Order: sequence, then C-alpha cells, then structure tokens
Amino acid sequence: MSLTCEAPLPGAAFGATLRLAGTAREIVAAAERDSAALPAALAEARGLLLLPGMGAITDDPGLLIRLSRTFGPEVEDYRHTLTDLKSVHVAVPEILLVSNMPPVSKAPPKRPEPPIAADGLIPVQYPHRKGWHTDQSYRRPPPDISLFYAVTPATRDAGQTLFANGILAYEALPPALKTRVDGLEGLHAQPGSGRSREAALAGRMPRAFATHERSQRQPVVRTHPVAGERSLYLCEWGQMDWFEGPFVGMEPGPNGAGAALLDEIMAHLTERRFCYAHEWTQGDLLIWDNRCLVHAATWFDGDREGRLMWRTTVHGNPGPHYAGETKSWIPAA
Repeated sequence: MSLTCEAPLPGAAFGATLRLAGTAREIVAAAERDSAALPAALAEARGLLLLPGMGAITDDPGLLIRLSRTFGPEVEDYRHTLTDLKSVHVAVPEILLVSNMPPVSKAPPKRPEPPIAADGLIPVQYPHRKGWHTDQSYRRPPPDISLFYAVTPATRDAGQTLFANGILAYEALPPALKTRVDGLEGLHAQPGSGRSREAALAGRMPRAFATHERSQRQPVVRTHPVAGERSLYLCEWGQMDWFEGPFVGMEPGPNGAGAALLDEIMAHLTERRFCYAHEWTQGDLLIWDNRCLVHAATWFDGDREGRLMWRTTVHGNPGPHYAGETKSWIPAA
C-alpha cells in the first residue's frame, strides 16, 4: 500500500495518522490486497489509527465492512447480540449506530464539572472524567478491534473521543501496584443491567440475570496476542459489577477495598501522559484495539445538534487466555 504514517498522534505518546493515496474505495481495495498492512500499522501505533478523508463510506457503508474484515475473521452482526435493534443499521447489520438522534436517541455524556481541567484542557483523568471503558468487556471472549466512522460529528471542541493506552500505563505502574494487579481478575457487567456503581451507591438492587447476561471475569492485565506487551484491561463506573465485584476475591461493593483499588488504577491509567483526545472531522475513521485501550466520549450540546457515528466490531484473536471458549452472550439452545 502507498501510505504515509505520521506518528504519534498530536499531543499523545501513541497512535498514528495514515494518509493513503486514492479515494476511500481505492484505499479499501488496496487494504484487501495487502491484508497485513493495516493490522501491522495498528500494532506499530500501539493500538490507534486515524484514517482521514474516508467520506465515501457514508454513501457506501459496505466499504466499512470490507475494511473491518482486514482486521479479523469475524465482523459482528449486531442482530445476534445483546444490542437494542434501534441501534443497528437497517441495511447493514454489522454497523452499530451511535447517535443522539432518532431512532437511537442516546443522550450525550454529562458535562464534567468543572468543564476544564487545571491545565486548561478538557478533563481526561478519572474521576473528573467519567465513562472510561473498553468495548463489550462484559463478554467472553471480548472483541479485538473497533472501527468508528464520523457520518455527522458534533461541532469541533465538543463530542471528542478520548483514549488511554493500557500498555504505556502498565509500564509506568509503581512496582507495588504492579504486583497487586498481576493475576487479578475484574468482574465486568453489561451497561443497563443494574449493576453499576451508581446503582449500588443508590441502594437499587439489580435485576436477575439470564445465563447469557452474567457478568464476566477478565484479567486486569492482559498480554497482547500480537505485540506481546502487557496492558491494563478494566473499566470504571458503568461497566464493572459493583455488587459482586469490581474484583474477584476482594471486598465487593462501591465502598470496599476493591473499589479503592479500581479508583487508584483508573486514575493512573487516565493520566494525560497516557491519553489522546480526538477532535472529529466528517469522514474521519478511527481504528482502535480494545485489547490495550480504553476510551470515553465527551459532552456535546445534544439539544442543539445531532451526531451520528457508525461502529463495527471485529473478533478473532483475543489471545490464548480465551482459547476454545464459546461466546458467553449467545443463549444456550
């Protein structure tokens, strides 16, 4: 492929912008011919790639699916998951709609208070910034790669997507904290299942789980199956189980020893030195590796503007820790 790589991403210590010759259709065709090129670039960039100028995808969403398939053998069909079908593209079921507009009507995240951090930039560090997660960590095996495309982004300076790099954060852990997290397992819960920290603090009891909805154990430190590097892997308020977790074998609940440890780890993981904030332009395509990154959405004025993003999810190489496992989210026959 004929490409120019600009690394790292602005203001970050990781990631890369790929500028490829040709139209979006020509870029996808070239990626299919040289199927190892973009996955290799993603690994080299430690988990985050930006492909600008991919606006032709809006009129031809199949391009996004074709490009997604270069990153793994399975692109998820959202009709066969725990996803609300209002959020699934009517013609291309491998595309998840992320939008505040009907029929999805998902409200933007809350605006942090204060809206600016002490350094004058938008907040990234937990707990000032809430919402940090990695996609679908409440499933085993968890997914590998997400592709996120801007059909109609929010106005610049709002509606950003933030990323924190678990490889860099793990490398910088104090030795005592590294010893505590090695071998530890987190308990991840599906958002909306009533097992969030907010629900636990409010004293609201969660609903009963069906077998295929149960919270799932995940290692807090994963070895990346391609790069071989170790990475932190956990979420915060909304995607951990705060009734039986957040960590297996530690005091559970929103005020226990497990909660205190999670707060300490998340505050470290989301320090600005490990983060990147993406300002969206229409036609941008971001590709990220869920095995080593967490991300968070930022506020935008949903009463004044509509935002529509498309996401695909790629499976296929979660690593030997998950070898031979069936999909936890598929109901038994």
